[in-house]
Amino acid sequence: MRRSVALRLHAALATMALAAAAGVALGAPDASAATTGATGYASQNGGTTGGAGGQTVRATTGTAIHTALCNRASSSTPITIQVEGTINHGNTSKVSGDSCNTADGVIELKQISNVTIIGVGNGAVFDQLGIHIRESSNIIIQNVTVKNVKKSGSPTSNGGDAIGMESDVRNVWVDHTTLEASGGESEGYDGLFDMKNNTQYVTLSYSILRNSGRGGLVGSSESDVSNGYITYHHNLYENIDSRAPLLRGGVAHMYNNHYVSLNESGINSRAGARAKVDNNYFEDSKDVLGTFYTDAAGYWQVSGNTFDNVTWSSPSEENHPAGPNPQSNTSVGIPYSYGLDEAACVPDIVSRTAGAGKGLQESNGDCSA
Repeated sequence: MRRSVALRLHAALATMALAAAAGVALGAPDASAATTGATGYASQNGGTTGGAGGQTVRATTGTAIHTALCNRASSSTPITIQVEGTINHGNTSKVSGDSCNTADGVIELKQISNVTIIGVGNGAVFDQLGIHIRESSNIIIQNVTVKNVKKSGSPTSNGGDAIGMESDVRNVWVDHTTLEASGGESEGYDGLFDMKNNTQYVTLSYSILRNSGRGGLVGSSESDVSNGYITYHHNLYENIDSRAPLLRGGVAHMYNNHYVSLNESGINSRAGARAKVDNNYFEDSKDVLGTFYTDAAGYWQVSGNTFDNVTWSSPSEENHPAGPNPQSNTSVGIPYSYGLDEAACVPDIVSRTAGAGKGLQESNGDCSA
């Protein structure tokens, strides 16, 4: 991921003073901005490379992240932002510029492209502060924790979503993150990983989603079916009430995920959505796959999954569980190559690789990191 110093030196010098004043450190391009590259659907549609080939910036506040975006030559100039420390409302303010469109109280990635945000050093924690991606493309978020983002109460951020995408978003890879809440909607929280209004080509990999009423959704309503091509692999969903995820239309691929304590429902395929569900491990959970809370049917193709102490409700007008013996009712073609760990080893490999602070370790496809 090399660049020409000569071509970029003038722009770097022009922004250095402003960056230093805002608490941003400038550096060379960062070779650690990704591991082996984007996987799943984020590898399609031209691929997802984030800030590869661009300048590397170090930021310790939310305002510094915004400043780095605003100091670029254009809204598409590649940049890698290395984040360390706690990002919160107290240090996240709106910054103005021709290459950005930021806001107070949220990390705003709006109308931009070619950006990597990666936690480094002692780690990056976005505390009660969400990451909002809107009208943007080619974004990588790695090795960060986002926790306790609220839509009601105080403080609020990002509509209560830890990471939320909406309005013509393309090619996002979220990898080795920890997304968590401390309750459900009644406690002020919403989804951990939401996509709506024409969001496509997204991968969530090696991440932890836990302690939330809602894991995440694809499509905000039964009429919002313009989203899709989402991959979820090697993630841990733990102590989630529902939406693991909720799919409205589109295609999703779930493989090698570990689902523990899905309290009400899990993969909820509805409104014509099609889910390919391969070699996952479902444990101590209820209604882990099906169409729930609607009569708008969704579909699934299943193979190689383990159902360990999973209970199933009886079918009704608005609940159509896939179990107790899940069978495929559609066929989903996958355009990318991928290796499958056996379901039996998924709890172990996910525990060793998923989440922030795990050294960006990945499975080798043979139950080893």
